[in-house]
Amino acid sequence: MLIVRATKKLLGRIGPPTLGEGERATTLMGQWYATAMFWKPQVALFVNEPTLLPVLMPLAPAATLLDRFPRQVAAVLAAHGTPQAVIDEELRQMRDRRLAKTANRSVVGIMNEFTFLAEAYRGDTPVPDLLALAIRLATTPCGPLYSKHVSPDRELAALLRSFTSPAN
Repeated sequence: MLIVRATKKLLGRIGPPTLGEGERATTLMGQWYATAMFWKPQVALFVNEPTLLPVLMPLAPAATLLDRFPRQVAAVLAAHGTPQAVIDEELRQMRDRRLAKTANRSVVGIMNEFTFLAEAYRGDTPVPDLLALAIRLATTPCGPLYSKHVSPDRELAALLRSFTSPAN
């Protein structure tokens, strides 16, 4: 099951929380956090809770955002060299989706930093390449990862190594 924890401004666009008591994410990557970026056109920023991996995608149409999200995750994971079998399993686990309020202020803070950096990296480009921008953001050193692998791209690589190692 995919759990997306959205900010209040995004929940207002895509709907109320649907996460039931005791429900847990079953995806390899765990929960995702999401917010709206009010660019023209508007963009949704998703950040994975354990790895802080960013994913950017068009917000519109907002009603189908969670339905479209798995395909964008697959594209970002593929761009990071994730094995296809891992991507396929992640997509299988994401068929069932739940929406919830944010619960981790540290991840919300990272989303704010990524929003600021994305704006700077975007520059004057009216419609930036969202995949390329997400890949660039993934190289950003993040405070919560300093004791681990420093940046989201390296944290993802470590997670994938632990998932695909012979001991598993």
